[in-house]
Amino acid sequence: MSTILNTLFNLHNGEDDRQKTLESVKGNISFSGANLWILACAILVASVGLNVNSTAVIIGAMLISPLMGPIVASGFALGMYDFELLKKSLGNLLFATLVGLLVSSIYFFISPFKEVQSEILARTSPNIYDIL
Repeated sequence: MSTILNTLFNLHNGEDDRQKTLESVKGNISFSGANLWILACAILVASVGLNVNSTAVIIGAMLISPLMGPIVASGFALGMYDFELLKKSLGNLLFATLVGLLVSSIYFFISPFKEVQSEILARTSPNIYDIL
């Protein structure tokens, strides 16, 4: 029984694949090709969700967004003191932010919905719970 539990809850499985983990993290950083299009579509879906006041659509957009690659790489780089990886991941995160601002600005400029919904208003006044 204890060997089964030890196997199930062993946190050391996969530690030998450090190089493979590093390559996987580095491979998910860049925004080009399909990742860039998926990001633009996710931003478009989130903008529609904000316009029609749908929390479920906004959460769905977060699920399809490829932003976790640079975010995970930033944390990984800080943990390993790899400042080249940190610069690359933060640069790609900045690029993704600029793409997000551009796509959402274009969408809201041409959108027929001009009324401010509660989902948009809820995100304009952050509090301490949003940080937590």
